[in-house]
Amino acid sequence: MARIKLELPEKFNFSTFIDIRITDINYGGHLGNDSILGIIHEARIRLLADKGFTEADIGGIGIIMSDAVIRYSSEGFYGDKLRIDVAVDDITNKGCDIYYRLTNDKTGKIIAKAKTNIVFYNYSTKKVERVPEAFLDAFNK
Repeated sequence: MARIKLELPEKFNFSTFIDIRITDINYGGHLGNDSILGIIHEARIRLLADKGFTEADIGGIGIIMSDAVIRYSSEGFYGDKLRIDVAVDDITNKGCDIYYRLTNDKTGKIIAKAKTNIVFYNYSTKKVERVPEAFLDAFNK
């Protein structure tokens, strides 16, 4: 079976650091695949907060994740500090892709690459909405 290809953008908008917790470790003694999704979620929350947004309020509209891709490259262990670089790219009229590069801050080794697709969603009307101008102002190149 062919591996999923995931090309990261050249430029990242934001970086944050997250320590691998004991609860992130699986029975193999390394960072569990399920924890990566939680870690990138935390990185996305921090990216949005840096721009004054929350997942529930970006110019009055929320977001919803429509898919996720994770490519694992190497192991992470309890106590490792991860640098998560985050990029917003491929903005359409209803959503965008958010890319993540998780690197061991001490060794520089890439642990994983990931991408999530989000769409803008009005939780009151239960409908997909256009990308808010505030988001375009914050992330459009």
